[in-house]
Parts: sequence; C-alpha cells; structure tokens
Amino acid sequence: MGIAYLGIGVGGAASPWISHALVQQFGWQTALKALGILLVLIAFPLAFFVREPAPELASAARTISAPRRAAFRQMSLYLLIAASMCSIAAVSGTQQNLKLFLSLDQHYTQSQAARILSLVLMSSMVGRLLMGWLADRFPTKYVMLLIYSLVAVAIPFLFFASAKAPMYAFAVLFGIGLGGDYMIVPLITAQIFGVKILGTLLGVILTADGIAEAVSPWVVGHLRDTTGSYNAGFVLLIAIALLGALVATALPRRSQA
Repeated sequence: MGIAYLGIGVGGAASPWISHALVQQFGWQTALKALGILLVLIAFPLAFFVREPAPELASAARTISAPRRAAFRQMSLYLLIAASMCSIAAVSGTQQNLKLFLSLDQHYTQSQAARILSLVLMSSMVGRLLMGWLADRFPTKYVMLLIYSLVAVAIPFLFFASAKAPMYAFAVLFGIGLGGDYMIVPLITAQIFGVKILGTLLGVILTADGIAEAVSPWVVGHLRDTTGSYNAGFVLLIAIALLGALVATALPRRSQA
C-alpha cells in the first residue's frame, strides 16, 4: 500500500513547482486551466489500465469478515473514526494554511514557500514507504500511534519558522507523518474488521474525515483573522493531534472480525 500511495507524494511534490512556473509564465487563470488539462490527459488514461482482481481471488479475500451490524456495535469502530478525524483535522488544518502562514506571517517569497511545500510532499513519499514497511513488521496500531505522534511533534516547529532549520525539521517530520496518515486508516480498518465490509466502513470513516478536513482549515483561518496570528490555531492543532494519538491507544491490536 505504501508503494501504491507513492504516486500522491510524487505528484504533490512536483505540483508546487509546476504551478509556480505556470503562474509566472501565463498567470494564475491559465495555469489553473493547464493543470486541469494535464490531470485529464495523464490520470484518466492511466485509470483504464487498472485491473480488477480475478473473481476467485476476490472471493477468497472476502472470506475474512465481520458482519456489518456487528461492526457498527463495536466501540472500536467509533474510536477509529474519532482518532482518524483528529489526525486528519490536524494534518489538513496545518497543510491548507501553511502557504498563507509562510507568505503572510513569515513573508516568504513564492519560491521559498514552494521549496518548503515540496519538501513536505517529498518527505511524504518517504513516509508512505517507511510506514508501509513498518506496518508489515509491527502491529498496525503502533504504527498509527507513531504517525499521529509525528504530526503532533512537527507542528510546534512552526512557532520558530523565522529560522530555516526549524522549518526544514517541520517539513521532514510533518511530511513523513502526512505520508502515513491517509494510508494507515484502510490498513487498520482491514486488520480489525476484515475486508468483506471494508468498503462500507471506509465510506463511513472517510466521510467523517472529510468533515474534519473541511472544518479544521476554516477554524484555523478564522482564529488567524480574529487574533492576527496563527499561534492559537497551531496550539489547537497540536491538541487535536495529541487527542487523536490518545484515542488510538484504545484501539485493539488484533482482529475483531
């Protein structure tokens, strides 16, 4: 799964530089259109080469399962939803406000901000591979705790963003956590509940994550507008990330399917 998710990091690392070059050359409106066209020309054709597993393999994979009703009666599901929402809120609240923080509060140039954003996304590629490797060798719950802890540890470095070293430390640590964050939820969901109802459960979990992902950046931005600084928003994000890690400690280590 770490290898499968690697493409997100590659595209994410390249996009700030591509978009910056397009904006400088053609303006933001043309740049936005060009990025949309590139997405259609590259991503859509590649999707046609993705093959479904053979029916007998898919049937065998689905024999390990938990009944749908039983899953929704287990506290583990709601703990997983809460932990995932907290971590996604911390990640999205930081990531979506990062460029504004660098440009408005720290007065970074567009090129300097793009360098930090690209380092975050390049580090996320390392995070995907590293966390995928660890998840094959250690209990997924502990890998999840490591990911959530990395996010919580990385955000305080933003309080020292006027210096280069803390920002590079933030970019690497946050990027590694970011890379593992989205990948770990399907893994631990499948481990706890099996794969037969994985689609249903991920639909519920990712919908909840989507709410957190939408609300968190807005709250952080609102705090910045009302206080004139991102400090209060970052403190909130640290607290949310730590809460997610705390909730994750209550998840079971083994399958309940």
